Amino acid sequence: MTHIVAGNSAPNFSLKSFDGKEFSLAGSLKKGPVVLAFFKVSCPVCKFTFPFLERLCQRYKSDNVTLLGVSQDNVSASRDFAQDFGVTFPVLIDDASYTVSNAYGLSMVPTVFLVEPDGTVKISSMGFVKADLESIADSLADHQNITRTPVFLKTESIPANKPG
Repeated sequence: MTHIVAGNSAPNFSLKSFDGKEFSLAGSLKKGPVVLAFFKVSCPVCKFTFPFLERLCQRYKSDNVTLLGVSQDNVSASRDFAQDFGVTFPVLIDDASYTVSNAYGLSMVPTVFLVEPDGTVKISSMGFVKADLESIADSLADHQNITRTPVFLKTESIPANKPG
């Protein structure tokens, strides 16, 4: 279980995306809230979750909201994962010793955090938790002062949760 829970400060980090662009949490937070989604390409629950994270990105992406994937795999595997699951947001590569994942105390993936612009974690979610993704979406809508839109369609049969 992660030791980074709602109300804690998110550890700062700097990582490169699979296309070589550098991202830091502190730099991204200057624009607004950040959604961090840690994953492994072999994780079945990650594969289930990421299309919904992409949907969240498509609905709420803006100049003042950042969504970042943090892969625990190499560049090639991470690029393939992003392509296979239609991920358009940046995917960062944690190093082989999982420096950033360990700083966040991760014991499972996916783990998703919503980090407020002041660096405080607002939502910490492990595995797939439908209600947490809806809360993240609502927070992003409220931050942008736009209408809330459900992440999940009424026609979809989505479980309330799936452990990672």
